[in-house]
Amino acid sequence: MTASRSKAVRYLVSGRVQGVYFRGSTLDEARRLGLSGWARNLPDGRVEVVAAGGEAALSELAAWLWNGPPAARVEAVAVEEWCEPVPDGFEIRR
Repeated sequence: MTASRSKAVRYLVSGRVQGVYFRGSTLDEARRLGLSGWARNLPDGRVEVVAAGGEAALSELAAWLWNGPPAARVEAVAVEEWCEPVPDGFEIRR
């Protein structure tokens, strides 16, 4: 799958999303979808996910984020446009 770099989005995921392998599972899902970006824990307990790629892949990731890995309990996913550069590849940031 070739992802167009036409769009980048920032997702802020809240609920029980830290300590449940959320970032690692997001990394696997984003790579499967051919997206670039990162996932990182925020001090307030949320997980930030920035992803760049094609609209269909971003929509699929957004839907996945509402569930996350089995131990997660997602309460909300806020979505906003991301206008800064996103490096190639997907990584976990600390």
